[in-house]
Amino acid sequence: MNVNRVAFISFHACPLASPGEGKSGGMNVYARQLALALGNAGVHVDIFTRDHTESESKITEIAPGVRVIHLPGGPAETALDGLFPHLPEFSQALLEFQIETGLTYQAVHSHYWLSGWVGQQMATEWRAPHILTFHTLSLIKMQSRAGESEPATRQQVEKELMASADHIVAFSPHERDAMVRLYQADATRIGLIPCGVDLSLFRPLDQQEVREKLGLNGEKVLLYVGRIEPLKGLELLLHTAAQLQTFEQIRVLVVGGGVGRDQEIDRLRELAKSLNVDKVFDFIGRVDQQDLPLYYNAADVCVVPSFYESFGLAALESMACGTPVVATRAGGLSTIIQHGRTGYLKAWRCPEAFASSLEMIISSRNLQHSMGLAARRRAEGLSWDNVAGQIAGVYDSLITESR
Repeated sequence: MNVNRVAFISFHACPLASPGEGKSGGMNVYARQLALALGNAGVHVDIFTRDHTESESKITEIAPGVRVIHLPGGPAETALDGLFPHLPEFSQALLEFQIETGLTYQAVHSHYWLSGWVGQQMATEWRAPHILTFHTLSLIKMQSRAGESEPATRQQVEKELMASADHIVAFSPHERDAMVRLYQADATRIGLIPCGVDLSLFRPLDQQEVREKLGLNGEKVLLYVGRIEPLKGLELLLHTAAQLQTFEQIRVLVVGGGVGRDQEIDRLRELAKSLNVDKVFDFIGRVDQQDLPLYYNAADVCVVPSFYESFGLAALESMACGTPVVATRAGGLSTIIQHGRTGYLKAWRCPEAFASSLEMIISSRNLQHSMGLAARRRAEGLSWDNVAGQIAGVYDSLITESR
């Protein structure tokens, strides 16, 4: 390989943060797992992220050759929509770190538009290729759900980055086509590389054993895993539960969200009461990554009712555990889920349609079993090692071109 050392820019998504709490989610997991897989392949990766409340030390080695480096990037308590003015401070700190250590980075890989702004500065300074993974895009978000708004600055920066980056990694054809259509991006500089999953962690387990461990009884179990925010569409799951003919014999586990009071969770609890389904919904809160496979395996079906998913990591994790998925046909979800084989994709955000698909799976052990087997087989082709190999190939070709 031509590549030896890569700088990851993950400005606001610390790979050490716990997924499911606050704004931590699939992006945090992606940066960490991809870096670890690249490290296994012999590529040194430094992941640069901003100082935050939970950051204990400036440099943390998470595996041989893979480090997380925290740098100043505004006050720790700054909200996501207030971070853009602090990017120059972070860029300067990153450049000073590189000069002090004397390290040479052959490629810069940025994650999200804020990181991309920094990554473009560093790539120019170091004369290294800039690879960009957006994870989410403002114009797609705004089109996916009424009421979603994004600052004009973000929209402008995303467009500029698509014009300047050497290569863009898209998770799905839907994301690539949206870049071309909405941002006039050059399709020849966009590569399709899906997200990955840790197949050793997310694997089939004995359902009865994990249910006993979690204190679950004989109900049919529906599962949601992810952040608790309007874009994730949890409201649809509540209305769907109210449509289930056997809703009294089900239990819905909602995994994600922080501790303490949460305005969105409070709103959903009130909605559950008004729909008379509050007794079957359990808001579990955040669960450690190592314990997530217990929940996926305990479930009969994982439900992903999002308005927009650039990829849909929870769906892939569920499939790796052999659990079928019922999801909206949104963004990258149609790339992962094979309709009728590993679960069902619903084109309309209709509770009746979701309820019908859920009833089909939970009422047939044979269907659940066959879909579970197909789901695991599908996930086995999306290991992090496979993803890292494709990403390393992108680095190599760009480094060769730059020489």
